[in-house]
Amino acid sequence: MSRPPLPPFNEETAKRKIRLAEDGWNSRDPHKVALAYTENCTWRNRAEFISGRKAIIAMLTRKWIRELDYRLVKELWAYTENRIAVRFAYEFRDDSNQWHRAYGNENWEFNKDGLMQCRIASINEHVIAADDRLFLWPLGTRPNHTPSLTEYGL
Repeated sequence: MSRPPLPPFNEETAKRKIRLAEDGWNSRDPHKVALAYTENCTWRNRAEFISGRKAIIAMLTRKWIRELDYRLVKELWAYTENRIAVRFAYEFRDDSNQWHRAYGNENWEFNKDGLMQCRIASINEHVIAADDRLFLWPLGTRPNHTPSLTEYGL
């Protein structure tokens, strides 16, 4: 299975890869998102270390049960031949209706077929008031006219 754009990346293809990942995660469909990763992909997500699509699906299922009304924005930080560094922010509310904003950085490594084989994510978050939310588009894919993280000042 091939998942374009394929490495080696340039600025345009790295940005396209990031936007496709953002759209996938904003779908909040763990099975769809997991298809972007190799069968034995390794993840470090906060303090959790997982390996393989089944573990990715389980982790994302837990994540999106806890993180309601999830909206994510990703932005290119750097790229090399088969690696992309991404910074991101997302907002969600928990089951007590408390809103949160998370910030993070991800290091991605891809195989020759464009599937991610390694993902290392460092994430921190804080509580925000509902009035402080910035990501207000309807659930799903972020509309093209919305600001980037840089334009949001995040």
